Amino acid sequence: MSDMRERERTAILVDFGGVLTSSVLWAFSDFGASLGGDPRLPLDLLRRDQPSRALLADHECGRIGTEAFEKGFAERLRAHGADVAAEGLTARMQAGVTIDRDMLALLDGLRAAGRPVALVSNSFGTGAYDGVDLAAVADVVVISAEVGVRKPSRRIYALACERLGVHPEEAVMIDDLRQNLDGAARIGIGGVLHTSAADTRRQLAERFGITT
Repeated sequence: MSDMRERERTAILVDFGGVLTSSVLWAFSDFGASLGGDPRLPLDLLRRDQPSRALLADHECGRIGTEAFEKGFAERLRAHGADVAAEGLTARMQAGVTIDRDMLALLDGLRAAGRPVALVSNSFGTGAYDGVDLAAVADVVVISAEVGVRKPSRRIYALACERLGVHPEEAVMIDDLRQNLDGAARIGIGGVLHTSAADTRRQLAERFGITT
């Protein structure tokens, strides 16, 4: 019965950074390497340093803007030995990110096949969505800073489903971070852990019967 329910899923929720783009985590590591120290420092701070985590949460939820985040995070980096300027910090952190055209093509195919698609993204910095017409990629766009809640809160997934007009049990979330899939699963949304367009296409077909 559970497999039958999975095969009745019709809607797609999809992350932006790391799914419709190359890995943001790799880009952050490349930025860390450019500082001349431990390339893992930026990610380690965002994951484990409480002041940095609070800055990121406030920024992604729209409580502070890019400039305030950059100033605060530059201070945290400097406190850990990295000499870095605040201005333009988020752009430099994402400098290596490129758009994944294969994933855009996959979404085009899903929508052409009648699958509703919602983009569900935690915002970061300015210009993160440059080069992509979000309205052409998805039927619904849910950006964390615009709605005041971020992944993995179940509320952002519920909002995306509501705007698509589907129940969570009818949706699949594609994300490159397991914790975001875990958040979606708490309200019944299926999950695909993204590593490549080809593997995501395979998982959608084999696990959920979703093809283009």
